[in-house]
Amino acid sequence: MDLTPRMAAAASLVTPGFVTADIGTDHAYIPIYLVSSGIIPSALAMDVREGPLARAREHIRESGLESRIQTRLSDGFKALLPGEADSALISGMGGLLMIRILSQSPELTDSLQELILQPQSDIEAVRHYIYDHGFYINAEHMVRDEGKYYQMFRAVPARGPVPDRFRCTEKAHFMYGRILTEKRDPVLMEYLRGKLASNNKIARELARQDTPRCRARLAQLEEEDHIICSLLDAGTAK
Repeated sequence: MDLTPRMAAAASLVTPGFVTADIGTDHAYIPIYLVSSGIIPSALAMDVREGPLARAREHIRESGLESRIQTRLSDGFKALLPGEADSALISGMGGLLMIRILSQSPELTDSLQELILQPQSDIEAVRHYIYDHGFYINAEHMVRDEGKYYQMFRAVPARGPVPDRFRCTEKAHFMYGRILTEKRDPVLMEYLRGKLASNNKIARELARQDTPRCRARLAQLEEEDHIICSLLDAGTAK
């Protein structure tokens, strides 16, 4: 099965051999790919809506994987028991919804060996949540898919001190990922250049409106631009 660049990048973060629960599975494309490719032995495809779950069942049946991929109607982790999965993949949803799902089932989250997360928004908040709740990020990807940029990462339980190379100590780490920024990921650098140009355009419009709200937004943009410029300039300084 061919996956989109976004889905393929998320799937590549799953540890081989780990039984995986795909939360918000939609068409079950990622579980089907992982199981049919022999990357993982089995999976659970879970969704809060019956419509997407029916499509998932159809695709699983067409792939001949009914015995290896279960489907479950579930709001987040609610239909998953501790120990049933090693890995949980949550992608294609907003970051605040992702945080709600993780926070509603702490005992389930704590039982997992890894979380594969691809938030569509509020990425900084998701990274903060991960580090504040006993996990740390040890792998990251960023891709451009049909004109949109997507960040995704694998988080694992700390169970002791976080290795120095995976600590997030700066705002830039939480905004754009320590791994992505330190390796100067080319997709991230492309995104940052576009973001800087977009911010400059917005700032010019806001400067024409002298209101408290506009001034506050301008201050936010200035802080963000300072971080972006420092990341972009880091490469030219070498």
